[in-house]
Amino acid sequence: MAVTEAVENYLETIYILSLTKSEIHAIDICNHLGYSRPTVSIVLRQLKDKEYVTVNEDNHIYLTKSGLEIARRIYERHVILTKLLISLGVPEELAQEDACKIEHDLSPDTFAAIKHHYYEEHAKDDQQGKF
Repeated sequence: MAVTEAVENYLETIYILSLTKSEIHAIDICNHLGYSRPTVSIVLRQLKDKEYVTVNEDNHIYLTKSGLEIARRIYERHVILTKLLISLGVPEELAQEDACKIEHDLSPDTFAAIKHHYYEEHAKDDQQGKF
């Protein structure tokens, strides 16, 4: 399975859920993404086969090292793109939606440039007392 946008979304969702929950179940993913239980079960089986997640005997879902790397990369993109869009005046809800669309398609070089620019600009604002 290639790392598609759908795979990235599932891994990011598991990561986001893990920030607030110690035990993640398939139903948590269903509720977060708004997908049916059978759909989530099929994708989880594929993620498990590709060793992006593990599922223990209590059906708790955990990211593997490779799954965690992908999830953190996508989550970082989402957070920074959202903050950047909000700083440009985009309403938060729309910024969240647009960041989710953009985060999967940017090249690593383009994202690195955006990240550098965002932090450079906000460091200047911090120094000038704007934040």
